[in-house]
Amino acid sequence: MKSLTTNSNVLNWVDQIAAMTKPSKVVWIDGSEEQLKELREEACSTGELKKLNEEIYPGCYYHRSQKDDVARMEDRTFICSRKEEDAGPTNNWKDPKEAYQLGTEIFTNSMNGRTMYVIPYSMGPIASPFSKIGLEITDSIYVVLNMNIMTRIGQKVLDVLGDSKDFVRGVHGKCTLDIDKRYIFHFPEDNTIWSCNSAYGGNVLLGKKCFALRIASYQGWKEGWMAEHMLIVGIENPQGEVKYIAGAFPSACGKTNLAMLIPPEIYRNKGYKVWTVGDDIAWLRIKEDGRLWAINPEAGFFGVAPGTNEKSNYNALMSTRKDSIFTNVVYNLDDDTVWWENLDDNPPENALDWLGNPWNGKRSKEKGAHPNSRFTAPAKNCPCISPEWESPEGVPLSAIVFGGRRAKTAPLVYQSRNWQHGVFVGSTLASETTAAATGKVGVVRRDPMAMLPFCGYNMGNYFKHWLEMGKKMTDPPKIFHVNWFRTNEEGEFIWPGFGENFRVLEWLLNRCESKIDAKDAPIGYLPKAEDINIEGLNISIDTIKSLLTIDNDSWLEEVEGIEEFYKKFGQTLPKELREELNSLKNNLS
Repeated sequence: MKSLTTNSNVLNWVDQIAAMTKPSKVVWIDGSEEQLKELREEACSTGELKKLNEEIYPGCYYHRSQKDDVARMEDRTFICSRKEEDAGPTNNWKDPKEAYQLGTEIFTNSMNGRTMYVIPYSMGPIASPFSKIGLEITDSIYVVLNMNIMTRIGQKVLDVLGDSKDFVRGVHGKCTLDIDKRYIFHFPEDNTIWSCNSAYGGNVLLGKKCFALRIASYQGWKEGWMAEHMLIVGIENPQGEVKYIAGAFPSACGKTNLAMLIPPEIYRNKGYKVWTVGDDIAWLRIKEDGRLWAINPEAGFFGVAPGTNEKSNYNALMSTRKDSIFTNVVYNLDDDTVWWENLDDNPPENALDWLGNPWNGKRSKEKGAHPNSRFTAPAKNCPCISPEWESPEGVPLSAIVFGGRRAKTAPLVYQSRNWQHGVFVGSTLASETTAAATGKVGVVRRDPMAMLPFCGYNMGNYFKHWLEMGKKMTDPPKIFHVNWFRTNEEGEFIWPGFGENFRVLEWLLNRCESKIDAKDAPIGYLPKAEDINIEGLNISIDTIKSLLTIDNDSWLEEVEGIEEFYKKFGQTLPKELREELNSLKNNLS
């Protein structure tokens, strides 16, 4: 098949990878429905995909990955910067020469007898000033079809690229799926990603965490913008005004639920609405008006299936009802549909589990779906998708919210004093482990800005970049911290969470517009209890007061934990953050 471009930078690179991997043929992905239909049919004929019930799940497919290939592998993910200190203390580093050599050995002849697909894709709306272009080479139809959901693909992307050499070069090969030779190498200085021996989405959809966070965070550092692990949500008031919030949350802290939140009935009746712009990644730029603007660089959702249901996240569930791909969930043999734990109370009795074994949901003690089983769904399917979600100009942010899971320490919500203090709050973001995560409960894990596994360069420099960005804005977003997970003596959550979190968003937007006062506390600005609306909630004002208390002893313990964490960064830790830590210590004593 002839190439879709005359760009010599692209053609030379594709030739080079083909010479290394030796595919039987090369197919350029033009993004046409006709070509995608052929690929779907081919994947179904080989068993790589199964078509689901067209009446119940139109345009949807089922896929199963190998038993040991079901999640991102952080210990196999490397930042291959030329200098080790540029990767920093929180990343795995490999010398680029060594990584290229190892990758070349694995990739040589790896596509023998296979087709090599070349996928041109855009992260962000095509031709938006925010957007960036990538090319992914792969030997997997599953990857092509997922990239079609998660990004904008095809000829139109190459038309925008023209003769430019500014594109991210991604190479993925299934190779032999050998777990001992599974690597995800990022070469930030070369705009390059190599991923071998995996077929799991998080390791092989190279536009997602690999490009849109690890490589893009490095690009943003060099070019003066930011790539962040953040949702973007719009809150519309009864007057029709929409204010936008970005939020960073470590895993298991309610990020997707917040991105697709449904306001409580008393707010819906008044005309409040919530609009999803993005559920996972935000690219942020300062515009001429001195404000920070955001786009969602993705075109789809790559969500965890188990636990997603009509009650926990109606909008996410509805997004999966057409043109979606389900991976490692239960396959119902009776009607060609899918199921997973906590979807509903009616598991199928004649089904295949995620390993392909016969499974009876009424009798089996084993779970049918893998805990990290996934759906890939087009964002445009989401019932609450924002009318601005594909705006090439992005949306202006009023607030940035950091959230962690803390049983006792952090109050329900507090506001930072200014941008610098807000960067401190984000840099110390922490969550306590749940039983599901590690077996050890209550261990505090620091995850600055929820970017720990995704920052493509030294995190000390990343904090510095945040501080620099603040100096360039005349009207920066206000920064807040939330904690939906405070518990009582019995270990039960005090705050109802889910849609009721809207009440906290209302408070912080009122703060952004200086409509209400707050109390000065050692850690920042706290709400007055009466300013959190509890109308229609089975909660007393005293309960709200208890959710807003600061326990000095546990905060002094927190300070020790922060000091320990900051030691990692040595000389690269900005002095401003050290000052903020000292001032917190002084405030507490």
